[in-house]
Amino acid sequence: MLDLWKSAERYRPEVASETTFVAMIARRRLIDRGRRARLAIAQSESDVPVPQTVSGFEELEDAAIAMSALSTLGADNQQVIRMSIVNGMSHDEIARATGMPIGSVKTCIRRGLLKVREAMQLRHGRERQEVAS
Repeated sequence: MLDLWKSAERYRPEVASETTFVAMIARRRLIDRGRRARLAIAQSESDVPVPQTVSGFEELEDAAIAMSALSTLGADNQQVIRMSIVNGMSHDEIARATGMPIGSVKTCIRRGLLKVREAMQLRHGRERQEVAS
């Protein structure tokens, strides 16, 4: 809840829904927790220092934009992309789980990622214009 409170001023309803905003904060915390655990294990197994990562609000905003772009896709496409990105499933595994041809799985993922890239480019293009103004 503290992270949510600290990030509240960054919420933009035109970028993502409140639910997506909260979900992205929770997701980021889980990712950070996993990274810290892996870093602790790596440091305990080695004398070589492992660099610490700092996740910023820009990553959160980028993730919200990506989620917003994905939400415009059809339910099947969203499911396939989540299976790939969130669950880490291979194309073959997704094809078997959904009953879709592997070519369709690859197409769904590619189109979805292209849509996300386009949304991110639009965002970063607007930021460059604002800085130049």
